Amino acid sequence: MGLGAIAAVVSRKGDNAVPSVLTMLRRLEHRGVDAHGVATPSSTTVAKSIERIEGRNLSSPVALGHNLSEILPRDCPQPTLGPNFALVFEGRLFPHPETCEVDEVLKKLKREPQKNAQVVIGELEGSYVFAVACPEKLIVGRDMFGTKPLYHGENETAYAIASERKALWALGMEKVKSFPPGKLAIFSSHGFIFLPIKTVVRPSLTSTNMDRAARHLQDLLMVSTERRVSDLKETAVAFSGGLDSSIIAVLVDICEKDTHLISVGLEGQQETRFAEAAAEKLGLPLHLQTFTTDDVERILPKVLWLIEEPNVIKAGVAIPFYWTAEIASRLGYRVLLAGQGSDELFGGYHRYLKEYAQFGVTAVQDAMYHDITSSYDMNFQRDNQVCSFHKVDLRLPFIDNEIVQFALGLPVDLKIKSKEDPLRKRVLRQVARNLELPQFIIDKAKKAIQYTTGVDKTLRKLANKESLTLQEYVRRIFQKAYPQRP
Repeated sequence: MGLGAIAAVVSRKGDNAVPSVLTMLRRLEHRGVDAHGVATPSSTTVAKSIERIEGRNLSSPVALGHNLSEILPRDCPQPTLGPNFALVFEGRLFPHPETCEVDEVLKKLKREPQKNAQVVIGELEGSYVFAVACPEKLIVGRDMFGTKPLYHGENETAYAIASERKALWALGMEKVKSFPPGKLAIFSSHGFIFLPIKTVVRPSLTSTNMDRAARHLQDLLMVSTERRVSDLKETAVAFSGGLDSSIIAVLVDICEKDTHLISVGLEGQQETRFAEAAAEKLGLPLHLQTFTTDDVERILPKVLWLIEEPNVIKAGVAIPFYWTAEIASRLGYRVLLAGQGSDELFGGYHRYLKEYAQFGVTAVQDAMYHDITSSYDMNFQRDNQVCSFHKVDLRLPFIDNEIVQFALGLPVDLKIKSKEDPLRKRVLRQVARNLELPQFIIDKAKKAIQYTTGVDKTLRKLANKESLTLQEYVRRIFQKAYPQRP
């Protein structure tokens, strides 16, 4: 359902929840600009501005709202009324339905939203969150990987959920938490409970060899990519010239979509030349833009406002991703594909070697499972929040249930050859060979984006100029963005 923001409130004292929903929608206008809507369990109103809704005299102890940025023609304003409830659905289903996603969810909910909301999470694959307003309760769900951000909080008068923390902070809710993926929550005036519906299960290890594993993985990646671009004529790919983004770019091209690569970095970075060489070999158009120290300094406050925490590593990743989404939006590409999840699934991080050397294979398997199941908090929320600001729909082909289950079940030696393996991700490199990618891409070592783009080094220079550590510098900028936050 396009891009946008979701907000919902349940009063703990029977008061009108609509004003609180409107307050949250105002804090989230950057996520949706084309339409705004508010609903009670029995009524819904949609307008071009939040101000027009304020005069409608809506009242209910349970209410929800939505801001919409239209990405595709089938995207329509929300909330939507069901038989005895109101619904907001934020996200995409894969494969995409012939009609609007929210209509597909309404079919599943039927006349028993609490019972059938479990069916939505259990049966519908995709990247989404949803909320259902019933006469005395609010039902909320999130997909099993948590690729769309969602938070919940409470104060003395209400329980609430929202797409970003800043909306809950606006209601004076201090202890804001990320809504757990794959779970359903029931909120009422008496409290709330979480029900696990569909979470990532750690599979048993499979017995296979490199050739069979690579061919099956290629098939799974092809299907996942097709599902994520089947409703598009053109799309952009966040491109570094490395293994993950090159595989995605080639698969999108195989799907016969108009594929455009976007690469960013600081001036003078060697990686920008590598991206140019990789794009030329792949025969795909590259949109490359370089930035300066002044650009980093200028954009850091906005990025920290978007990601909502003074985390040095997250800020270093979010800045180049912000630029990538900004370029995609400026060029008219409303969907961006990226390779998030690959490193966690196939052993890309150098720290896995330390686990391997100190604690053995089982520890590496444990670390990978932990990393993929916590990616919603470490990566997906951050990336969605910077992309949504630019009205760009982020889609992640590696984050697919079949791919995740297959990857977690692979023996470690198909990912990491030894305790000193400089490349890792061996089975994915074999996929690249099967796709006939250039050898210099196949052999490219993993480097984190904050280092390859030069962002980390630039942030450290800016901090040093102020005689601060990098953490102190980032925290100071964050406190200017959110002066009331600790």
